[in-house]
Amino acid sequence: DTLEGRAAKPVLTREVELNYPEHRFVRLYMVPIDAQVGHTDSGGYVIVLTDVTEDKVSMEELLENERTGSIVRLAAGVAHELGNPLNSLTIHLQLIERKLKKLAAEESEQLTDMLQVCQGEVQRLDGIITHFLEAVRPQKPELNELDLIELVDEVLRVQEAELADRILDVNVEVAETLPIVLGDRGQIKQVFFNLIKNAMEAMEAGGRLRILARSDDDFVYMQFIDTGSGIAEEDLSKVFQAYFTTKSGGHGLGMMIVNRIMRDHGGQIGIESSKGAGTVITLQFPQQHRRTRLLESVD
Repeated sequence: DTLEGRAAKPVLTREVELNYPEHRFVRLYMVPIDAQVGHTDSGGYVIVLTDVTEDKVSMEELLENERTGSIVRLAAGVAHELGNPLNSLTIHLQLIERKLKKLAAEESEQLTDMLQVCQGEVQRLDGIITHFLEAVRPQKPELNELDLIELVDEVLRVQEAELADRILDVNVEVAETLPIVLGDRGQIKQVFFNLIKNAMEAMEAGGRLRILARSDDDFVYMQFIDTGSGIAEEDLSKVFQAYFTTKSGGHGLGMMIVNRIMRDHGGQIGIESSKGAGTVITLQFPQQHRRTRLLESVD
């Protein structure tokens, strides 16, 4: 019975994601060892660990950038196609408005009201297209010092009426005084707005959203915990993909945009959810001193 005659043991490979003390990807190789002692075979495995974080992240970013690029090109094309008829509508509505001014006041009053509704809707459509392009098109963040709790409060004030209408309870809990972070004010507000909006739409009346804030030596963490319908386990890996949505009227771009903004800020986003039990979204922002160290190491 020779080594050649025996079936070769396979090399086992596994990829492991580590979250502590830092988020890393490690590839584990188990290489079999065959040995003969007298007439008794003995063997084992040599275990090799390789840090593949850089390769993994680079590949994910490349794929994400390609997906985002295709979406931006599609959105720009759709916006262009919609823009032409909207411009035509605007011009013709202006011509109608001029004609109405020449009619008697009694005849034109009702038509003028209808005209104003049409003009308002055209402006609204134009605004939707503009905001959609601003949201989808990648923009380099303009970094300034930010108070994250202040930003959350601003977003909650905007959404206050809708939260009250849905009979939802929101609690903001801060473990301690949070350090100031560097970020783009508009983009981080967009992140908070999307996450709170998603939580609202996932909950029934009487639901509760908790926003927890804490920090350690290197990061600031924000958690959004809702009591909503949750996400099925098989769908969790798809949440940040373009066009994936669990909502009947959703466009499937919100969480992709949130993920991109967090990545552009040197941060991370994590998600935990159970169907029928709610969802936890965790945002991790690097503190200023950590960002400075990272920049120095790049230089």
